[in-house]
Amino acid sequence: MSRPSGPAGGPRVVALGGGHGLSASLRALTQVTEDLTAVVTVADDGGSSGRLREEFGAVPPGDLRMALAALAAPDAWAQVWTDLLQHRYPGDGALGGHAAGNLLLTGLAQTRPGGVVEALELVGRLLGARGRVLPASCTPLQIEAEVVGLDLADPYGSRTVTGQVAVATTAGSVSTVRLLPVDPPACPEAVEAVLSAEHVVLGPGSWFTSVLTHLLVPELYQALLATPARVTVVLNLAPQAGETDGFTPETYLEVLGAHAPELVVDTVLADTATVPDPRGLMSVVESMGGRLVLAPLSLDDGTPRHDPARLAHALRLAFDPVPRQPDPSPLGSARTWR
Repeated sequence: MSRPSGPAGGPRVVALGGGHGLSASLRALTQVTEDLTAVVTVADDGGSSGRLREEFGAVPPGDLRMALAALAAPDAWAQVWTDLLQHRYPGDGALGGHAAGNLLLTGLAQTRPGGVVEALELVGRLLGARGRVLPASCTPLQIEAEVVGLDLADPYGSRTVTGQVAVATTAGSVSTVRLLPVDPPACPEAVEAVLSAEHVVLGPGSWFTSVLTHLLVPELYQALLATPARVTVVLNLAPQAGETDGFTPETYLEVLGAHAPELVVDTVLADTATVPDPRGLMSVVESMGGRLVLAPLSLDDGTPRHDPARLAHALRLAFDPVPRQPDPSPLGSARTWR
């Protein structure tokens, strides 16, 4: 029996992350459910977002903008607004390098009584967004990391590196991350979304700077521990230069467990091609209380990017409470272990 090509209502799903990884999740999840909320990291300090947070103290809007674009309705009207949202002004002038959507979100957040949450809702209406976008916190966050190997004279020594861009591009190995300010407040609407969800999806994305940051916001982490939702972790397709150089699939989960030791993971999704021998990964997944689903997840063009249709197919398996072999599918075969 073939699976339906689109959602019929679907479960309440919250996806946490940022950047291109979250966008990939959202494009897949729009094929799975109509009840979707994106909770987005707000620690970016580079490019247009960095300039706006420095000049205005604004919540960095870049990752929020990308999430909105990923949720835009698939019609011509929404495409007009998506193109505007993603348009980046050329040149070296005052507007050069700014994304129009970043300016729009910042302006709305400054002029609307509901701040950035209302700004996201209003822009979502323009796009006919197939879901809601919320910040993890309404306070701009800063990432601070302990990095090993930056000093050739002391290869095992650790240094503190501050800022999302600096951490993401470090030449050393990131061991731990934390947030500034310490114990930042969570966006109340994001906490409520997690508590009322049926499924929570964490990853893929920049592991230290987009994924783990959500677990370092205390109220959001407590909501993840308290929610009845099943937690699915989507692993990256390849290590990220600088931030996760040398990572294996197991490493992502070990780092996750070190930063969120109480978090129970129900399902881990990994691309078949990245796990030639699943025994090691399966052992780590089982130690976290979960099951492993291996399936083809990447595009066929050779780039380490998730294919929305394949990821949607795998997420349906992850959301299925009964582990079972899927029906034959043109999206490729999957294997499930518990």
